[in-house]
Amino acid sequence: MSLDIGRRQFISALGGAAAAWPLAARAQQPALPVIGFLHAGVADGFVGEIAGFRKGLSETGYEDGRNVAIEFRWAEDHYDRLPDMAADLVRRNVAVIVASPTPPALAAKAATATIPIVFELGVDPVASGLVASLNRPGGNITGISNMSIALISKRIEVMHQVVPDAKLLAVLVNPTNAAATQTEIDDAQATQAPLGIQVQILQASTIGDIDAAFAKAVQLRAGALVIAADPFLIGKYVEIATLAARHGVPTIHVQRNFVTSGGLISYGANLFDAYQLTGAYVGRILKGEKPADLPVQQSTKIEMVINLKAAKALGVTFPLPLLGRADEVIE
Repeated sequence: MSLDIGRRQFISALGGAAAAWPLAARAQQPALPVIGFLHAGVADGFVGEIAGFRKGLSETGYEDGRNVAIEFRWAEDHYDRLPDMAADLVRRNVAVIVASPTPPALAAKAATATIPIVFELGVDPVASGLVASLNRPGGNITGISNMSIALISKRIEVMHQVVPDAKLLAVLVNPTNAAATQTEIDDAQATQAPLGIQVQILQASTIGDIDAAFAKAVQLRAGALVIAADPFLIGKYVEIATLAARHGVPTIHVQRNFVTSGGLISYGANLFDAYQLTGAYVGRILKGEKPADLPVQQSTKIEMVINLKAAKALGVTFPLPLLGRADEVIE
């Protein structure tokens, strides 16, 4: 009797121990390193950019859910939320913080001097106080500059070619993104004398503001509306394309998805490329490299996309040289 009971107890104990082994083994496995991703915009507006980021990560051997985890924090155009979001990522003790564009980068830098930060933005990171120099960023921060802010004057020049008889062009900026907006306003106003036109600055930080800006552009009889490189305005490409068609205002945007949504023309940095470079930098840091040793990279891919169907609806004719320069023409 005692032998049978003893055997059964032994087998039962052995089975219980075997069942516990996988749990114990999993408990002993180290947690995945966490990437904190801090962005000023809305997730739905940056799907392609996130795909580029993941591609850059994969090129260095990292995949979300396999050997790294990504914690996304989207401010959804409420820039005042960024300091708390950055502080939350610091409390989580993430391995690295990705911050895009300038407001999140500044918030991340203010939140930590030790956790590595990789930014993706369109302004001069030296002038904005993020790094000491491009070649030797110093401290815990480096990243990718995509040239978007510097291209505002080029977008105005392009629209001047599309509507050469227009004496006034409107430029739409976001007043809550002070670091980038003032630079774009200065650059936009500097085009007035060389082109012989007047530039009218309009502001928008909500959907209602964008609608009002188009109405104002019509009231001013602006020949075209030029959209600044702001995450809020970039993310609202569908709404802007719809309003441009409704009000009959030729409009140039920063990103290609504006044109594929029915907009007239886009001219700006290829953000897929910029985010891909960002992902690759994050991977290198996860492998042990220091931000201070990684120079700020320049994403130099610029693309222009034209929608001829939208042009016909607006009564606009593109000059042949401009069509020849386009990276893509949608008919």
